[in-house]
Amino acid sequence: MDTRLAAVTFAPYGLTHWVVLAITVVGAVLLARLGRRYRGTPAVETFTRIFAVVQLTVTLGFMIVWLTPPFFDVKQSLPLHLSDVLRLVAAYALWSRRPWAFALTYYWGLTFNPQAMLTPDLRPDVAPALEIASYWLQHVLVMWAAVYLTWGLGLHPNWRSYRLALAATLAWAMIIFIINRALGTNYGYLNSKPSSASLLDLMGQWPWYLLVSLALLVAFWALITWPWTSRNESA
Repeated sequence: MDTRLAAVTFAPYGLTHWVVLAITVVGAVLLARLGRRYRGTPAVETFTRIFAVVQLTVTLGFMIVWLTPPFFDVKQSLPLHLSDVLRLVAAYALWSRRPWAFALTYYWGLTFNPQAMLTPDLRPDVAPALEIASYWLQHVLVMWAAVYLTWGLGLHPNWRSYRLALAATLAWAMIIFIINRALGTNYGYLNSKPSSASLLDLMGQWPWYLLVSLALLVAFWALITWPWTSRNESA
């Protein structure tokens, strides 16, 4: 395959990128309004369960595809990225509304997921159309799930959610760092920065960008927790 031809099938901030971002925003607004309007009704309960099934089906479907030859690549196909875990957790959060699942969907879905959408590390070469569809469909669905659960169904984080998300993120990072060292991979970009441009470029070299990222997460997650907790205290 001519990789030069494949490479031009997606360009950051080209027409396709802007269209997908617009669809993401419009869909998120509509889902939030739908959830608020019909919150607590049998209709929205049914819709949420269907959403959960769609989320899980899409996630497992693409996961199976990338684990199957000729698409399998040990450096990309294993479901070890934080986004891979997030997609499964988001499906469970939609189905169950469990606090821990919502917490991870909220914090991971509203920070790591948008960063991946705004600065995509996407260089399709094996099956360009399939890779682009996989990347964007999965990221958009997770974004919609996080918004729908929060502003549609009215689930809110608290300081316990905040601590849980930080602990889960650190645990994932330590496990994946060890796996990366063993396999020579770079899942989660824990062992080196992505080759494409990203926000990590502003945070120094390894391992400093990891420490800066952690500090920013601690601060930013506190910032997006505080409004919900202060509202509850003043109610």
